[in-house]
Amino acid sequence: MHFVYKLDIFKLARLRCAAYCLATMLICNLSSSVACAQAAKPAQESETMILRIGIIGLDTSHATNFAKIINAPDAPAPFDQCHIVAAVAQGSRDIRSSVERVPGYTKTVQELGVEIVDSIDDLLPLVDAVLLESNDGKPHLEQVLPVLKAGLPVFVDKPLAASLVDTLAIFEAARTSGTPLFSSSSLRYAKAVQSARAGTLVGKVIGVDTFSPAPTEPSHPDFYWYGIHGVEPLVAAMGPGCATVSRTHTEGTDLLVCTWSDGRIGTVRGIRDGRHNYGGIIHGVEGEKPTGGYEGYAPLLVEIVKFFQSKEVPIASQETIEIYALMSAADASLEQNGAAVSLSELIAEAQAKVPARLAEFGWK
Repeated sequence: MHFVYKLDIFKLARLRCAAYCLATMLICNLSSSVACAQAAKPAQESETMILRIGIIGLDTSHATNFAKIINAPDAPAPFDQCHIVAAVAQGSRDIRSSVERVPGYTKTVQELGVEIVDSIDDLLPLVDAVLLESNDGKPHLEQVLPVLKAGLPVFVDKPLAASLVDTLAIFEAARTSGTPLFSSSSLRYAKAVQSARAGTLVGKVIGVDTFSPAPTEPSHPDFYWYGIHGVEPLVAAMGPGCATVSRTHTEGTDLLVCTWSDGRIGTVRGIRDGRHNYGGIIHGVEGEKPTGGYEGYAPLLVEIVKFFQSKEVPIASQETIEIYALMSAADASLEQNGAAVSLSELIAEAQAKVPARLAEFGWK
């Protein structure tokens, strides 16, 4: 009996061993399945990956308003597909009204879940795209070059730069780096302006008269600072091709007369006295319609997010260059007592200075 008992014990041990082996195999198979599922997960998630956006410059209300729209818990498409995750406060160094805004705007974006980092170099590894929001156009060239070098799509808010030379240098750096970049006033995306450009508002556009607030900042050409909100919808509705600009100036008002190479004429009234508002009239072969006014930030932001996702630039660089050349020509006309100034001549003069300007920052 004792021998039989030992055999039973051995048999039981073998059964336990077999059971253990079976359990181990099941666990291994389960682990393998989990591992495979986890390996497949990133590929599945990549289809709905949230695009991470960074901000440079917290000295403008655009930064806070953009963050409120994009980071809203119930943000509609396409804003639900992206998130502003980090920002560097660096903006203007010497424009007092801008510098004083930074602490308050920094607090606002932090409350929206945005991490504040110390430098642009710290920001770039954290994001997939960049909003360059510094209210001051002077540092934009220096600020945008690291972004272009990193190959991240970038929207540069107005003013794109503080000179025509820097405007051209920014686009040249974008071209040579192969990095998509665009800049725009929100007034470009007024519904009537877009319809006019498409030819569906008044037929062929034969002229546009716009008006906009035009306070100035001594460190920038006069219309760069705020008058761009009248210039951009003018060019957007008319299409590119402005050849000359002449300017009539008083303390409270500017009037730009812009002549296109095909003979069409557009005007911009820059307002400093009286109520500050935006608008205008679009003249076409089928009649006249208002340009519409400011329609909020969302229409522009939709285009920015689409640009970040597709990396397809929505506005040709030459059109934006023309806008800044037009505004530079307005200053040149003022210096020449209202004479008509050629945009192409100004662009050629500025273009000759671009290589030296980029060399100041070691850009090749």
